[in-house]
Amino acid sequence: MQYSVGVEYAFHSLFYLVDLPEQKTIGIREIARLHGITETYLSKIFAKLRKASVVRSIAGVKGGYELAKRAEDISFWDIIEAIEGPSHLFRCAEIRKKNIFATDPRNYTDKCPCLIKVVIHEAEELMRDKLRKRSLRWLYGQAQKDFSAEKKKAIAGWLNKV
Repeated sequence: MQYSVGVEYAFHSLFYLVDLPEQKTIGIREIARLHGITETYLSKIFAKLRKASVVRSIAGVKGGYELAKRAEDISFWDIIEAIEGPSHLFRCAEIRKKNIFATDPRNYTDKCPCLIKVVIHEAEELMRDKLRKRSLRWLYGQAQKDFSAEKKKAIAGWLNKV
């Protein structure tokens, strides 16, 4: 089980949008440069985040992106689902219906679901619940605790320039 690198790029990029002053946005170019990634790839990630209402884009000369809602209202799961989609990690192919010992494949219905699928989907839901309980605000606060005063000042200076 593995999420795409797009999830990591999304989290690291959204981090810098958390405490932007009102009317302030950051462009894709600046965020891409910050992380050393391509604008093209980051644009695709932000398109997914925009579609999921995690960010909104502001047009114009001073345009860019800002959070579409408060950082405390954006969960880890919101971000992951925006990038990866809502589907389950495990997709049951129902191979039991083709088993040579299956006397009547019609017996394998929603009333008698695959036990493997049930257990794995339950585990996935527990993971999703945990991810729903952590917010972008929480991440920002936790990370900020470990930043030196010098690093905080450097970030603030970068945000003022972009």
